[in-house]
Amino acid sequence: MTAKMPTFTPADSALLLIDHQTGTMQLIKNIPLDVAKRNTIALAKTAKILNIPLVLTSSQEQNLQGPLLPELEQILPDAFAARVKRAGIVNAWNDPNFVAAVNETGRKNLIMAGVTTDVCLVFPAISAVREGFNVQAVIDASGSPFDISEEMSRRLMENEGVVLTATNTLMAELAQDWSRPEGGQLLDILFNEVLPKIG
Repeated sequence: MTAKMPTFTPADSALLLIDHQTGTMQLIKNIPLDVAKRNTIALAKTAKILNIPLVLTSSQEQNLQGPLLPELEQILPDAFAARVKRAGIVNAWNDPNFVAAVNETGRKNLIMAGVTTDVCLVFPAISAVREGFNVQAVIDASGSPFDISEEMSRRLMENEGVVLTATNTLMAELAQDWSRPEGGQLLDILFNEVLPKIG
């Protein structure tokens, strides 16, 4: 890919959180589960602070996958209520209701995290890029059962033009200026919830 990824701003970005369900979270083995959970929650809080549209989706909540993380409902109850419940479609981008929800945001810059990088994230991230969206995949709010499947999924995404990022990097990009009131709120989340404690 020769085209440069634009800088993401709160005004032109949407956050997509895919299948962060209580059962499916247990599949994350390549990074500590609590790290992936903390980062997912931090992303949702970032969206709330910066008024970034949030699209949530889940798959078969009634089965082993379980419900979405309850913290997501506490942070953004409207987005939680409007979540796209998929009947079993693996690639969320193949669900017309999910794509409709994304298009409704009117944003071309998509921040994506999927509970499993190797199944929930890789396919919709690639599909969105192929349809002309700019996609940043937040790797530390996603994970895989195996190191090899994580690595292969990252390679697939990068080969298709998906930009891989981390929660703290993405939050800094969106904050733009820590001295702004919103920047200060994000800094508080970074130091108290995302980054290792200093000292």
